[in-house]
Amino acid sequence: MTLTLHSTDNPLIRKLESIFVLTNDERRALENLPMQIAVIKDDQDIVREGDSPSRSCLILSGFTCTYKVTAEGKRQIVSFNIPGDIPDLQSLHLKVLDNGISTLSPCRVGFIPHEALRDICARYPRIASGLWRETLIDAAIFREWMTSIGRREAYIRIAHLLCELLVRMKAVGLAEEHSCDLPITQAEFSDALGLTTVHVNRVLQALRADGLIQSKGTRLSVPDWNKLMEAGEFDPGYLHLVQEDAAA
Repeated sequence: MTLTLHSTDNPLIRKLESIFVLTNDERRALENLPMQIAVIKDDQDIVREGDSPSRSCLILSGFTCTYKVTAEGKRQIVSFNIPGDIPDLQSLHLKVLDNGISTLSPCRVGFIPHEALRDICARYPRIASGLWRETLIDAAIFREWMTSIGRREAYIRIAHLLCELLVRMKAVGLAEEHSCDLPITQAEFSDALGLTTVHVNRVLQALRADGLIQSKGTRLSVPDWNKLMEAGEFDPGYLHLVQEDAAA
């Protein structure tokens, strides 16, 4: 069934408004974007490498990952996707996907027809610019991850990623102070960071012992944000979360 979402239920609106103030017309256009909403269990593919989709997926709740698989069947996670992200937005212009997207937790996903996305971009240039900007920020995150995997030690690497996830979630209203729900397993961190699961476990224990993180179930809390940033050599500039002036 095709539904529309109001601003309070639409994380894409919250995400865009963390960057610039939407006009009433822009907000209504986003609210009226048609989408098919699906509830998907954890560890399920949303799209696969080689697909040629006619729609893009907006993450409404839950966590997903973008990944590649080697010929030997080993998975490399190249990004974690949170509510407000459209991780296959490139399929609007690139006809064949070169990656897969899978759920990490139970998710609500809104599938938006490409025709509707093209229409809203044509009618509202600022929304088009906002979506384009998101693809550029995705590329900045990829560059930061490549730097981490290639040059940062495991302790710094994991601290840096935890900082990134907290900042991104806070931007869309999903983190309270420096605490959030983070349903990512150690095996999934391993696939993202190029580390063994055992190494991830040891580093997380070290971060807890150093008083930099606390966890209970899937809940992550950071007692001293500045110390975690320092440990992860984290500078949020690459996320470009600076709100612009309102439109005239």
